[in-house]
Amino acid sequence: MTIYAVLGGTGDLGGALVRRLSAIGREVWIGSRDPAKAAAAAALLSEEFPDAKVGGLGLAEAAAAADICFVTVPYAAHADTLAQVRDAVQGKIVVDATVPLKPPAVGRVQLPASGSAVVDGAAILGEGVRVVSALQNVGAEKLARGGDINADVLIAGDDAEAVEVVRALLAEIGLRGWHVGPLANSAAAEAMTSVLIQLNRRYKLGQAGIVVTGKFEAPKT
Repeated sequence: MTIYAVLGGTGDLGGALVRRLSAIGREVWIGSRDPAKAAAAAALLSEEFPDAKVGGLGLAEAAAAADICFVTVPYAAHADTLAQVRDAVQGKIVVDATVPLKPPAVGRVQLPASGSAVVDGAAILGEGVRVVSALQNVGAEKLARGGDINADVLIAGDDAEAVEVVRALLAEIGLRGWHVGPLANSAAAEAMTSVLIQLNRRYKLGQAGIVVTGKFEAPKT
């Protein structure tokens, strides 16, 4: 069975993702710069869900224990986190949910010079890692509540097989995903987060999201 790590799993988005994965019976390791904090978060979840297969470790240890890793750390910790786990994730799928938000101006798009935080992260990890961008536009509170979410996930990646693995997993936890092209297109999802923050503030929305409309036609083989 596939084992998962959520790096930054003690945060809002990471914690919500751990809950979703645990709810469908997946083995999950919470990764944190503070292993004790990760272990405490795992223990709390285990009290709430006795059947949960969850534990807490340091970042590199959690990444080494998993087959697929999610990166849900703040942008300020992004580069350092990836440098710590680089060796542990070679040959694996890494799902990067990073958004280059720079407080306090989080409602303004501030993409890095390269155009994408996830692309920068892929460069740190190296060509041996199958990096997929996803989950930038799904509110952590919505994800934590459980149940279906009225928001779609834009998934970008250069490895089509890895993208489909991630898309299928997200469907299992109640999220509809769309492959939106190469990893460079992560820039659109990263920028959209600040737009959604503006909508939330201006119109008092409860964590606005994106829904793709139109008539679906299966891709031709």
